[in-house]
Parts: sequence; C-alpha cells; structure tokens
Amino acid sequence: MNPLWNDLAARANVTLSADQHALFSKYLDLLTAANETMNLTRITDRAAAEVQHIGDSLTVLPFLPPGEHTLADVGTGGGVPGIPLAIARPDVRVTLIEATKKKAAFLQQAVTELGLTNVRIAAERAEEAATGGRRESFDIVVARAVATMEWLAEWCLPLARKGGKVLCLKGPKANDELPDARKAIKLGGGGKPVIHAVDLPGTENRIIVEIPKIDRSDKRLPRPASLAKGKSL
Repeated sequence: MNPLWNDLAARANVTLSADQHALFSKYLDLLTAANETMNLTRITDRAAAEVQHIGDSLTVLPFLPPGEHTLADVGTGGGVPGIPLAIARPDVRVTLIEATKKKAAFLQQAVTELGLTNVRIAAERAEEAATGGRRESFDIVVARAVATMEWLAEWCLPLARKGGKVLCLKGPKANDELPDARKAIKLGGGGKPVIHAVDLPGTENRIIVEIPKIDRSDKRLPRPASLAKGKSL
C-alpha cells in the first residue's frame, strides 16, 4: 500500500483499505492506457501520477464534510479529483462534469470497470449543468486546473447550494487571480475566499481556494458560453 496515500487520508481521519489502494492503482492503469489515444493527462510517469493525481486529490479530503453529501467535479477531464475522492469516500455521491464527449465516454468506462456505484457522469458544459436541474444542488463543487478564479467562480458557485462551498485546486497564481474574481464571487453568492496551503510531498506552492456559498446565485450566472465568449464580467 502507498504510505503517502495513507498519510494524506489520515489528515481527514480517513483510513484506506487495501481494496481502495487497489482501486487507485487500477484507475491509474485505465488513465494511462486511455491516454495513449486521447489527451487526458500530461503526467505519464507512474510515480508522478501517484502523487499528482491520487495524492493531489486526497488533499481535498480534510475540506469535505462528514457523512453523506453530494459533490460535483467541474471540467474533470480524466476524472481528477472526482474519481479518487469517490474511491476514498464511498459515502459521497460524485458527479463528474465533462463536456468533451470522448473524455466523458472514458469516464463512464472507468467508473464501470472500477465498480463505483456512487459516481455519475454529466456529459455537458458547466454552464449547461448550472442552468438546469443541477443548479444549486451540490454540497461541494471542486475544480482542478480548469481556468482562472474569475471563471471558476462563475461556473462553480451556481452549482453549489447555499451553505455549501467551492474548492479550487490551484497553484500560487490564484492569489493574483482573486481580485479579478470579486464580481463573479459576489454575483455567484460566494463569501470571502479562504486560501489553504497544501503540503504535498514532491510538489510546490499547491493551494486550495475555498469559497463558501452564503447566498443564492444571481440568475444571470453562469452566462451561456455563446454570450460570454471569454469576456470578463
């Protein structure tokens, strides 16, 4: 069993079983194999993937509430951090939101082969998910390396219920991005962002930006992709 994974889980009082370790490894096998035919990850070294995919995902565990809850992973790509979190916390109902059809198909295959009954795939853009039945329905919304904080606030906050929160896995540039995100955070119903330093061996300057959802999101958010067209609020 991987001692790093155990140590990271233990920070959240989570004890990983041998079966969960085996699922993490099988997931990396599936990700690596699929990456040969589509662009799912730039990390091809196995040891690096164990840290930067599984390990990085497990740093989110201390920020998840105890007991059953719902979690959305926006722009999940190859399934990080959503799939590792679903393995580590089988009591959490995870929705993987991914607009690219080929990636969504891989996610469905991976979830089936891993036997993860607590994971669903939403093959759509975050803007579409947040204006439909999934709007303000998740306790936790996570995103990793998807976009700047301004866009993450616009896409993710409308998915979170009042009383929930958004968790963004970022690098140090997030500090510089937050001033431009103030309007999107306010319109999205978000409170004051809190930056948490992440101690992940083998990596530098990793942080998690936590945005509490303190009010309902403005009905204008998120803007349709055809309307926003990369334009700042």
